[in-house]
Order: sequence, then C-alpha cells, then structure tokens
Amino acid sequence: MSQVPLERKVLKENDLIAAQLRERFRLHGTLCLNLVSSPGSGKTTLLERTLASMAPTERVAVLTGDIQTENDARRLARYGFPVKQITTGGTCHLDARMIERHLAGWDLSRIELLFIENVGNLVCPSSYDLGEAAKIVLLSTTEGDDKPLKYPSIFFKSELMVITKIDLLPYVPFNIGAAEDNARLVHPEIEIVRTSSVTSHALARWLAWLERRRQQFRATHDTAMV
Repeated sequence: MSQVPLERKVLKENDLIAAQLRERFRLHGTLCLNLVSSPGSGKTTLLERTLASMAPTERVAVLTGDIQTENDARRLARYGFPVKQITTGGTCHLDARMIERHLAGWDLSRIELLFIENVGNLVCPSSYDLGEAAKIVLLSTTEGDDKPLKYPSIFFKSELMVITKIDLLPYVPFNIGAAEDNARLVHPEIEIVRTSSVTSHALARWLAWLERRRQQFRATHDTAMV
C-alpha cells in the first residue's frame, strides 16, 4: 500500500473516533478546546495562569501531550484540577484515539471545560481532529511574525490566535501588526487576543474570550437539550 492511501486511511479512522468524541462532549455539555503551537510558545504557562484564576469548584480538566516527559502534567496538577499526561513516545501530535483512551475513568458530565494541550508542533496537529469544539493556535513574540503564512493550515483551522509574551515586544524584532495581518490573510474570520502570562491586564483579555466562548457553548447546549 502506498503512503498516500495509508495516510488517508489513518485520517479517516481518526475522524470517525473524533466524531464520536464530539458527540460525547456535546451530550455531556463539555466544551473541548485544543491548544496548538510550536515548542516554547507558552501553552503550559498560559494554562497554569488560567487554572490559577479559576475557583476550585470549576469543572475543568486538562489532557496535556508531550513526546517524552510528564513535566507539564506535574506543573498543571498543582492547581487541583484533573490532569492527565499523554506521552506519545515520538509522535509529533495527539490523535483522537489517544484522547479517547485517556478519557477513561473521567466522568464527562462533571467536566464543563476540557483543555487539550497538543504536542509542540504547527504541522502535524493541524491534520488531526480530536473532537474539539475549537482549535486555538498560539504564536509568541519570540517567533517570526510570518508564521501564519509559513504554516497556514493550523491558522486556517483555528478559531482563535493567541499572541503570547507581548511583554517582550520592546526587546524582540516582532511586528505584531504584521502577524495579525498575516493571520487574517490565511483566515479572515480568525479572532485574535494579545496576551502576557506575566501581565494581569493582558491575561484578562484571554480569560474574557474564554468566558464568552463558554457562555456561547452553554447557550447552544442548553437549546439543543430542550
């Protein structure tokens, strides 16, 4: 069997499982968000600050992916919410089967918001549906502002672009206006939030977007359940 038909078969099987996951999330009222970025863009730190801002009664959980270590899960578990590490053993992305397997033992009816922290990569994760309600792509100011043009697939498929580390703008050659324009060239409807995990005001913009998205999801779910 040639490589292309095999790849199509793998993606087809993944999409079938992803569709089943999406239906499970819908039935249980679980908003699932898939965070994607290149390594070092600040996914784990953003999640740390996000979890730290939430009340202990919030029904939140995290699945975090890494090629080898469990470091991210240990960092995120400190905030008291359910966290599981998905170690891929070399695979450069998460797939729907991994998500399905690691949800075992969790009662989705008790999880209103599920974060999936994907493996650091802008290429492979764009091809794999995980059953999420939305992909969120992170772009840090320590990267190139032309990333949306170089890796268009993930920016096209993402509902939101989070520009991280804006506190470093005075010190790095990053044109934030150009980065936003490039993202909109690829995906005119993409939402954009500028953030900093060390600046409370900038972090508030991400938290406000997240709360709006949760409210939209709740309203849609409640209507569907009537």
